[in-house]
Amino acid sequence: MSTVIKVENLSKQYRLGEVGSGTISHDLNRWWHKLRGKEDPYIKLGEVNDRTIKGTSDYVWALRDINFEVKQGELLGIIGKNGAGKSTLLKLLSRVASPTLGTIKAKGRIASLLEVGTGFNDQLTGRENVFLNGAILGMTKAEIRSKLDEIIAFSGTERYIDTPVKRYSSGMRVRLAFAVAAHLEPEILIVDEVLAVGDAEFQKKAIGKMQDVSKGGNRTVLFVSHNMAAIQALCSRAILLKNGSVWNQGNVKDMISYYLADNDGAERKSYMHWKEGSRPGGESIEIISIHLEDSHSNNNEEFYLDEEVYIKIRFKSKSEGARINYSISIYGKGEEYILASPSINDPYYRIPLEEGIYESCCVIPANLFNEGDFNISVLLVNNVNRVICHLEKIITLSYIDNGKKRGNYFGTWNGLIRPELCWNTKKVE
Repeated sequence: MSTVIKVENLSKQYRLGEVGSGTISHDLNRWWHKLRGKEDPYIKLGEVNDRTIKGTSDYVWALRDINFEVKQGELLGIIGKNGAGKSTLLKLLSRVASPTLGTIKAKGRIASLLEVGTGFNDQLTGRENVFLNGAILGMTKAEIRSKLDEIIAFSGTERYIDTPVKRYSSGMRVRLAFAVAAHLEPEILIVDEVLAVGDAEFQKKAIGKMQDVSKGGNRTVLFVSHNMAAIQALCSRAILLKNGSVWNQGNVKDMISYYLADNDGAERKSYMHWKEGSRPGGESIEIISIHLEDSHSNNNEEFYLDEEVYIKIRFKSKSEGARINYSISIYGKGEEYILASPSINDPYYRIPLEEGIYESCCVIPANLFNEGDFNISVLLVNNVNRVICHLEKIITLSYIDNGKKRGNYFGTWNGLIRPELCWNTKKVE
């Protein structure tokens, strides 16, 4: 397929504490250098966009030397931690901001959804804003009229479409804005994390719409999200940004693994991988990786309460006849000890192993834990219960309450566990 977006040596520099590129003296200095055919004197200044260190320069490179291509019909995920440069990159691709250096070549009409209600006028009604937002995105009045009913139905705002948007919630705004952008049928659709504002039902509809947009093979989608399950379900390829640079790009599953593993000790750890030579273990067994998966084999860091969680431990048997016994322990964030589970019901429990790579899986059932973060320790012992290695609080498991099991109860559930117990009332007299 042909290339629809080509980014070469793209960079964006900001001066801290300044609106625009800097002071008048800096602008005059830039103009004077340009007049004499010299490069911008401030290009050589600036530090990498790393929020973990305190820099000394007034200039920061939000993006530095970004290079990638996107093919027609591709659904590309852009992932990275907060501050990695994802939103800045999308703003440059959408022409909302101009790059300091580098070029962007794009073929076709671009529709972008970067912020909640971009292009909306609070004083106008939802219907009027559909026409306004559509015009901003490049639609003609005829195009908007032909799709108006479909846009309104998709957004779920039929009842409020003739109400001024200043009375809309942020969720209603983003639903309407996404509906306009998605039904524009652009060659390129750019979507930032704004979908997180919508409820679960709308997120499902929006993800389905983005899949439909790219299925025909003619339209391209660039999608930014911290939801790794959505990225993996939607995208075949991903770009991983770190400190304003492309840290890696390629197969989406590999990029998600790198993203989850690169926690720098500052974020939740749901994936650990050790290179050969630094793997924990002993003479006969060494651990390669430990990570969390959902029921669809997606690496994830957050799970809903009603989801099963799979703890997968990949290890290498380095010698014939090695025997192992795993055990996990789970703790609350306040160091509360909750439970332990040894692998005594594993068919390989204390069975001599051949040389090779193995993967042990421990399944945590749905509806067991309460929402919050939990630390998991992994203990590996041999057949005489001698400790081979003990990895304390090596993985963090995070649960989110999606409300499915609440019914009409909206109060607080106390405690660290929240098992779904059976209740039944009957009349006895």
